[in-house]
Amino acid sequence: MKNKNYGIFNFQFLDNIIEKKRFEMLQILKKKILKISINSLLDVGTTEENYLKSSNYFLKKLNYVKTKKSISNQNIDKKKVNFFLNKSISKKLLAKEIKILESDLVISSATIEHVGNFSNQIKMMKNITKLTKKFFFVTTPYRFYPIDFHTKIPLIHMLPKNIHRKILNLLNLKDYAKEENLNLLDIKDVELLIEKIKTNNFKISFFKIRLFGMISNLIIYGERT
Repeated sequence: MKNKNYGIFNFQFLDNIIEKKRFEMLQILKKKILKISINSLLDVGTTEENYLKSSNYFLKKLNYVKTKKSISNQNIDKKKVNFFLNKSISKKLLAKEIKILESDLVISSATIEHVGNFSNQIKMMKNITKLTKKFFFVTTPYRFYPIDFHTKIPLIHMLPKNIHRKILNLLNLKDYAKEENLNLLDIKDVELLIEKIKTNNFKISFFKIRLFGMISNLIIYGERT
C-alpha cells in the first residue's frame, strides 16, 4: 500500500527520521552477523516504492550479499533480486517454495503490521523461521509511539483499535482502517509472538529502538542454534 502525506507532518522530514532509525537498526544487525558468512538474503515484504530513502532500506544496504531473494505481494522491481515470489508471507508455503527461498539471513522491515490479524502475524513469523538458515531480523513500528508513521497522524492510533479504525474511516483513510492493511503491534504483542515461535532451534532476542527518548520501533532477532 503506497504511502501518502495525510498527516500534519512534512513527509520528507519523516522519511529522513525513518531512514536514520533504520540505519540504527542496521548497525544492530551488523554487530550480530559480523563474523558470520552471509551468502544469501531474503527480504520479506519488499515494496514497489523505491523512491524514498527508507524504502527497502536493508535490501539496498546489504547489496553486497551474493544472492538476494524477495517474497512480496507487491509488484516490485525484479531486477533488484535474483529470485522473487509474488505471495504474502502469511500464506502457506509449499515445500518447493521454502527450498528456493530459504536463506542465511531473512529480513522483514515494517511488514508484519501489514499482514492482517494476529493469527496471520503468527503465521508470518513461523514461515520466517522455516526460511531461515542462520539469522532472521524482523522490525515493526511500536503502536504506542505518539505518531503513526503510516498515516502521519498523531495519537489516534493509541486509542482502542476499533475506535482508531472508525476515526480513520471518518477521515477517509479507508485502506488504513482495514485490519488486513494495518494492525500495529505493542510490546505485549511482540512478546506473545516470540512465545508462539519459540523452539530449541532458535535463540531469540527482543530489541527496542527509541526516538526522542520514547520507544519507536521493535525488533525480533533470531539466531539458529
